[in-house]
Amino acid sequence: MRSRKKNPGHQYSRTCCRFVLLFAFFLLVAPVALAQTSDADKPIPVLSGSAGYFNFVNGGQNQINAQVNPVLLLPLGDHWLVESRAEFQGVFQRPPEGGPYYRVMDKNLDYAQLDYIASPYLTVTAGRFLTPFGIFNERLYPIWIRSLQPDPLILPLSAESGDGAMFRGGFPIGAKVNVNYTAYVSAVSSSVNNLQSDRSTGARVGLFFPGPRIEFGGSWQKLLQDQRNNAFGFHFAWQVNRLPLNIHSEYARSNQGSGYWIDGAYRLSQVPFWKGAMRRTELAGRFEQFYSGEISSDAALALGLPGADTREGHAGVNFYLHDGVKAVASYARQYSSAGNFNLWTVGIAFRFVAPLAPGGSR
Repeated sequence: MRSRKKNPGHQYSRTCCRFVLLFAFFLLVAPVALAQTSDADKPIPVLSGSAGYFNFVNGGQNQINAQVNPVLLLPLGDHWLVESRAEFQGVFQRPPEGGPYYRVMDKNLDYAQLDYIASPYLTVTAGRFLTPFGIFNERLYPIWIRSLQPDPLILPLSAESGDGAMFRGGFPIGAKVNVNYTAYVSAVSSSVNNLQSDRSTGARVGLFFPGPRIEFGGSWQKLLQDQRNNAFGFHFAWQVNRLPLNIHSEYARSNQGSGYWIDGAYRLSQVPFWKGAMRRTELAGRFEQFYSGEISSDAALALGLPGADTREGHAGVNFYLHDGVKAVASYARQYSSAGNFNLWTVGIAFRFVAPLAPGGSR
């Protein structure tokens, strides 16, 4: 679903060296971490994730997408955690000129990281991690969580994953505000397939107000290679107290372009005259705009960005067949100087979770 950027970089040996050092570090700390907790209270590893089957029709061209996204959580005592998420996709599409469908298989390692919980206010991470720019990439990307399946237009403006180190945490300011922060540095990796990353650094800060359940914040990213460009963005999230309504929004700007999106999802569980199955229905909508940057239209398309100024309006419905299964459908209209067309989506998504060891606490 998302496009992967191909980055210029150094040789295969440097990337292998980083992962060998990380693996050696894991072997050293794992026995110590496991010994810190008794068997009775030891957390157990868990395999979770989501899977889905979707049919996308963009401008009359049909694409079938089947994917599985497993997530592994491996706790090591009270202070260490190994977590990882992979993405396996099969895309079936018919050529524009007609003919039989062809298949493209894709697999990616979104993150594979070792976390050390140093204190209630700081967690140190090493390995491959999701780039903390905005909120969609880290919090809303999984197909089970997102309210609309098409990616926002501005998603490729920041790197999706990085290989390096990250520091994150949060702390209260009085009783009405909580601050969350993240800072990271990433090394370049281009030779290892599906493990690409940029040499970059960045940070994100957010303010969360527990009373109205509102968060807003800003992000910054500095590319430390090529033209050493900067990117910055802002995000907003609101979970309304009196209504089953979630609102999210992002703005991002870089030399590759700029834009914003705002979406909302309303669960019909509180509508008094709707009963039974209709209360498991969720209505969703999104409006977004993208403005072309300093790069050419061909370069933008190669990165997964629109090749011209674009705006889209989405309307969708999600029906929760079961606690872990939902059917999705949406319609969008794209307006652009390159052409206007419709986007249709139908499909089904489900989530799963399975403990990988008996007993313990989860």
